Amino acid sequence: MTSEEVFSRFVPQASVSYCVKLYERFGFEFKIKKARQTKLGDYRYNPKTDRHTITVNNDLNPFAFLVTYLHEVAHLLAFKQYGRRIQPHGKEWKQCFKEVSEPMLHPEIFHQSVLAALKKYFKNPKASSCSDPVLYQILKQFDAENGKLLLKEIQVGRSFVFNKKTFVKLEKKRTRSVCQEVVTHKKYLISELAEVFLLDSEKSY
Repeated sequence: MTSEEVFSRFVPQASVSYCVKLYERFGFEFKIKKARQTKLGDYRYNPKTDRHTITVNNDLNPFAFLVTYLHEVAHLLAFKQYGRRIQPHGKEWKQCFKEVSEPMLHPEIFHQSVLAALKKYFKNPKASSCSDPVLYQILKQFDAENGKLLLKEIQVGRSFVFNKKTFVKLEKKRTRSVCQEVVTHKKYLISELAEVFLLDSEKSY
């Protein structure tokens, strides 16, 4: 399968050629990964082999996939321009993220609602789209139905599954909730934007 065919499966069609050009320009290894709870994508450099690797989760909708891909390419660009001693999401990366994304900020690429959120987001990009609740929730609107809810949508006292474990939501904080794992009774702070499966049981613990 060619790189063009790969990108055609995951990003908006009008952005395919640009994604391929970035891939060919920087010559990194590109991997599509199964869904990961802790990240949407990543960038790694191996000094022993002098190889750059970018990965993106395969369950992202086309808009989220493209944003994540550009995010990781920006890490590579920042590395090449400024070296390894910069902050991962510091001013150098932010500038590179804006630079690499600017050609894509057009209505033929992104839905108008996503485009508006992105333009606001790029005034001061955060570590990931998940860190910006407005952009994150707009991107989520374009997901295929997967049976999941955000933790913020679940009432206190309800049970849910997260990372293959069952929890009960005990108390809502500002951006996280105190949740208790049913088996161990240990309490955890879980992001209100975490995707979870709601269980039918109304039982509280």
